[in-house]
Amino acid sequence: MSGDGGRPDDVVLQTRGLVKRFGGITATNKVSMTIRRGARHALIGPNGAGKTTLINQLTGVLAPSEGTVLLGGRDITTLAPHKRVALGLVRTFQINQLFASLTPLQSLALAVSGRLDRARRWWAPMGSDAEISVECEQLLTQFRLTEFADRATAELPYGKRRLLEIALAVAQKPSVLLLDEPAAGVPGPERADILATVAALPDNVSVVLIEHDMDLVFSFAKTLTVLVNGTVLTEGTPAQIAADPQVRAVYLGDSVPVRAGAGHG
Repeated sequence: MSGDGGRPDDVVLQTRGLVKRFGGITATNKVSMTIRRGARHALIGPNGAGKTTLINQLTGVLAPSEGTVLLGGRDITTLAPHKRVALGLVRTFQINQLFASLTPLQSLALAVSGRLDRARRWWAPMGSDAEISVECEQLLTQFRLTEFADRATAELPYGKRRLLEIALAVAQKPSVLLLDEPAAGVPGPERADILATVAALPDNVSVVLIEHDMDLVFSFAKTLTVLVNGTVLTEGTPAQIAADPQVRAVYLGDSVPVRAGAGHG
């Protein structure tokens, strides 16, 4: 995957020949990609194509059998997941990883205080740290959670829980945000919130999205990469991918019109 042009110093995340084998199965096969600053990049493909395996290698959950992962030009191939987060590589998961009994405000306060290395002050009254309070209020507004701020997470509509998970990721101040199916399981009416909020993420956050909802993908991404059987089939703009006969044959079928737009910007 080549990305969409630009200078070498614009590259925030890069893989070179990533391979992951599980016994005799090759889950990712020589995957090379370049993600540039401010990217809106979607990774699509059939179930079993290797998308989540690739994300797991990027984040350090899985060690590659071969290949290299670079973050801002630094080799992070063997770096632990939490150290990648500290360097700005943050992800969400297909299944949300939330504390059901905490409120969105409490969850965000924990995330922000952890990033600021103030988590040891867990005993301090909520709201006693002005910097943390201001940032939490900003995140609640940005992710349309203000009216749900003091409700237990378990009581939130599912779409709001997905938004909270993205908010917690953004609270880590990522330079690269990996969103693994943020709209998975979200009822139709709530998907619009997910789409609008993801589209409004700041330009200084490069976003890599895995998603099966083609409406979300084609309205969000500027660049799409198609994985099939662990291998990069092709890469291009949404319009190029929608019109590609190979992609239509193996994945899209007739679900996306050939005249699909070219994403935001």
